[in-house]
Amino acid sequence: MVERIHFDGVVALGNKLVDELGLDESVDTLGRWMAHYIAEKMEAAESATGEARDQKMTECRDAILKLWAYRSKLPNGQRPFREFEQVFRALKSLDLDDPTPRYFAQASLAAEQDEESDATKRWLKKASGVDCAAKALIRYCLANAAQDAVDKSRDWVALAEAIARDEETDIRAIRFIVEGAEVFTSENPDNKSRARLEELLKELEAFAAASRELSSHLRAHLNQASS
Repeated sequence: MVERIHFDGVVALGNKLVDELGLDESVDTLGRWMAHYIAEKMEAAESATGEARDQKMTECRDAILKLWAYRSKLPNGQRPFREFEQVFRALKSLDLDDPTPRYFAQASLAAEQDEESDATKRWLKKASGVDCAAKALIRYCLANAAQDAVDKSRDWVALAEAIARDEETDIRAIRFIVEGAEVFTSENPDNKSRARLEELLKELEAFAAASRELSSHLRAHLNQASS
């Protein structure tokens, strides 16, 4: 038997998809056909009675979830999260669940090894610091870049969570961006957000200091080479 709470969540998602695809005003024949098909399935499920009701609800649920699974293939202008597609491309090479630095995950560990020289340890710590700061700053930039799309995405994320599909990659990516936007772009940050902003500022200042030191080192090297 179809669980009513889960079915209601799927129908809410179906209504959103139908609204996006458009029933009458759309000039896209395929999108209009899909919208009519899903709308008919939902109407049939809601109007069914007796033994046929559970079957109609199952058919409706499966049709909506199948269309949702192909959301990235929907026509231009009708895809969920289409506002985030450029940001998705930027995130493609990042591991959202990995808190370690991107390029030098072992740099800090290597810097602590007794057999390493002081100069080696110093340079490895610089590499690790730059890497950590870069990852935080990239997230800050992405949060600002996606700010205009955040409000609309919340509806899609809420609908996806209601059908227990929040583990999917694009939903996780959206949540990652939305959380960043709430922390980094809020006009009235709470204590947790302020602490994160202070941490980011500290990383940025450390990054700036490392940049100045590296610039001086490179300039001295160039001057020595040209003399």
